[in-house]
Amino acid sequence: MTTYKVQNDDVGLRLDHVLMTQIFPDKSRSYVQHMIKEGHITLNGQTVKTGMVLKMGDLIEIQNVVAKKLEIEAVNLNLDIVYEDDDLAVINKPSGLIVHPASTTHEATLVHGLLHQMDELSSINGVIRPGIVHRIDKDTSGLLVVAKNDRAHQALSEDLQQHDIERVYIALVYGQFKENEGFIDAPIARHPKNRLKMTVIPSGKLAKTHFKVLERFDRYSLLELKLETGRTHQIRVHMSYIGHPVVGDPIYGPKEVVGNSGQFLHAKTLSFMHPTKKEPMTFSADLPLEFQQFIQLLRRDSVL
Repeated sequence: MTTYKVQNDDVGLRLDHVLMTQIFPDKSRSYVQHMIKEGHITLNGQTVKTGMVLKMGDLIEIQNVVAKKLEIEAVNLNLDIVYEDDDLAVINKPSGLIVHPASTTHEATLVHGLLHQMDELSSINGVIRPGIVHRIDKDTSGLLVVAKNDRAHQALSEDLQQHDIERVYIALVYGQFKENEGFIDAPIARHPKNRLKMTVIPSGKLAKTHFKVLERFDRYSLLELKLETGRTHQIRVHMSYIGHPVVGDPIYGPKEVVGNSGQFLHAKTLSFMHPTKKEPMTFSADLPLEFQQFIQLLRRDSVL
């Protein structure tokens, strides 16, 4: 066990803040808060809340937690690695692939594939989400960044929280727009009656999406969307909220089946500052073949 006695400069500060600055400078706030909630960190021998305000002489006790052995087997998924270095990797995820395992998941995920193709992954998010900084939905294709060490993970997570990572999506949605571009500012939270869905609700978390119309078809519109925030299902919820659900999305749109590879939503561009090199980096991934073919079909029908 490691102990730390609160000093003058710590008095009046939150427990999690002092831990991040004095004990775990290379860990994220979520990691520290998880340690407190799990009882691995106590204050004067008692379990307390993460935001506990410290007093002079308080004794912080940190148990030496042995990392669990990762029990997820590596699986060769032949992942499309767009870029890789010692700190991170950028993956072009195919539609239909879940990002990380869960208690209800019994299929190979992106994490299984990462374990096969990479020797090192960050540990901040625990044993079932190594390297995972952010997610995209199972039936959404496109780019996401993966951290290979905890320092890179923390830097990328902070940039994500500060909205310094730019994510641009392409979506095919139902209906036509009079305007050429727009902005949706509507808070999102878990649906009060259907826990599998998210919804726009006044008490939800801040959620902002910018959109621009790229092409118009008889029944559909092709959009470019930029996220200011990263709420679960944000684009799908916001587009449904304004009456233009994503094509192929059975949860937030019509039940009709369009295509064979999930919703027509693709994370096309990802831009961020490299956590070590401190250089701006931008990556782009072409639309999946089926998405491209469907757009070509719509263009042909529009001409006829």
